Amino acid sequence: MNVSLQQLKVFVAVARERSFTRAAREFDLTQSAVSRCVRELEDAVELKLFDRTTRHVELTNAGASLERRIGRLLDEIELTLLEERAAYDGHTGVVVFASSPVLSSGWVPRALAQCASVLPELIVSVRDQPQSGVLASVEQGEVDFGAVCVTGPVDSPLLHAQVLFTTPLHAVLPSIHPLARHDSIGWHALRECPLITLNADTGVRAALGPVLAANELKRRPLQELGHIAAVERMVELGLGVGILPVDPHWSSPGASLVSRPLVPETTLTTVLVHRRNRSLRPNAAAAWAQFVASTTEHARIAEAGPIVGATHTFRPSVARSVLQEP
Repeated sequence: MNVSLQQLKVFVAVARERSFTRAAREFDLTQSAVSRCVRELEDAVELKLFDRTTRHVELTNAGASLERRIGRLLDEIELTLLEERAAYDGHTGVVVFASSPVLSSGWVPRALAQCASVLPELIVSVRDQPQSGVLASVEQGEVDFGAVCVTGPVDSPLLHAQVLFTTPLHAVLPSIHPLARHDSIGWHALRECPLITLNADTGVRAALGPVLAANELKRRPLQELGHIAAVERMVELGLGVGILPVDPHWSSPGASLVSRPLVPETTLTTVLVHRRNRSLRPNAAAAWAQFVASTTEHARIAEAGPIVGATHTFRPSVARSVLQEP
């Protein structure tokens, strides 16, 4: 069956107007062209759709049934096309963004607030996933873009990545802990401490692996959890020393805890990722730009003072480079 959208539109117009002449004016066609269009549709569906006389055009039972169903479908198609066109204006529609729960509970809400302020008609839907799930969702086109934490270039030929900010790892411990007296803590000083950190789903474990091995900490007890609050609670209860990313983009340690930079410095880099060689839809590109802008603005504000509970002033880097050139 070979039926065109134009044939269906003309059929619905004739059914609505009960006139080939009025339908022809609507489409800027001749009456004979409209008649031919309807006749071709009747031949294609093998149904008589109109009873024609010299004075009247009436729908047959088959024509009336088809008009009701086709009319709704055409309305739906038109609405869908209008919504897609609106999305490509860059200010409306829905953008789907993926990140790990750790990022979603820290920096991401500020980026969402930035989008809501600048693009109030745009909806950004957040999908919480492990890091591997974020990357897979972006690669497969299930989301528009995502955010992950990495220690080096994004290892995928399908992804383009833009750096947002780089964060040092700190030791997080109670203020009464003996190591809290120091301005910074060497990794070797943790050899006798149980360690508590974030798990592989957050990207932190990849940063820790080499430094733990280099400082003979690989055999130390290591608790790995999925949320910063869980790590801090265990530290508060004296179960070990926390190792967490600490800067203005991440949650500050609780009031009873302090953070000290670990030396030599080990960092975690937060990046935005999208499919390589596939342009973002304009509304997704607009959201991406606001996510980048939110880190730039927050970095500017953070320049005014030190992190609460830390012993140094952190000068956060901002979106400035691409980890993997397109």
